[in-house]
Amino acid sequence: MRTAHIVRETKETSISLSLNLDGTGKSEISTGIGFLDHMLDALARHSRIDLTVKATGDLHVDHHHTTEDVGIVLGQGVKRALGDMRGITRYADCLLPMDETLTRVAIDISGRPFLVFRTTFPTQKIGTFDTELVREFFQAFAMNAGITLHVETLYGDNSHHISESCFKGLARALRAGVALDAAAAGEIPSTKGALGG
Repeated sequence: MRTAHIVRETKETSISLSLNLDGTGKSEISTGIGFLDHMLDALARHSRIDLTVKATGDLHVDHHHTTEDVGIVLGQGVKRALGDMRGITRYADCLLPMDETLTRVAIDISGRPFLVFRTTFPTQKIGTFDTELVREFFQAFAMNAGITLHVETLYGDNSHHISESCFKGLARALRAGVALDAAAAGEIPSTKGALGG
């Protein structure tokens, strides 16, 4: 089974994460940040990755460390669960509408981390959540998952919709990219014969 369990303890956060790439989208999320919980629940549901996250952090400071560290641990979990990436589809993209917002997400599960994030928010906060932390989460995830990730919001007016379109777009792209390709069973999807460098 393509599963992973990661525990990360620092002076700023304590995080336990479990995931199953071949799940049904079940989630149990508790980060202490309501909006982040909402985004992670959407990510699990639309990727069909079973996801359990329990995080405590220095929320008396702000939401930065917890958001970033959850992105780190999620990326590590996806990378571990993928193993040597044999048989995966690898490339995937999604054009995700969310009411007035349209976001494009494309991924290459290559082992070479990179993020292009062309998304801006009309407000600095969604409730108590700083919108700049959306990019921080995606950066942490991409670097630790070893995924080339491009996120671009083509247009949108509502910060909540913009953020949700980014997370759901990533979910749908991950769902397709980590899927096993029956026509390429057991093959490394690379002309190099290896992924990761």
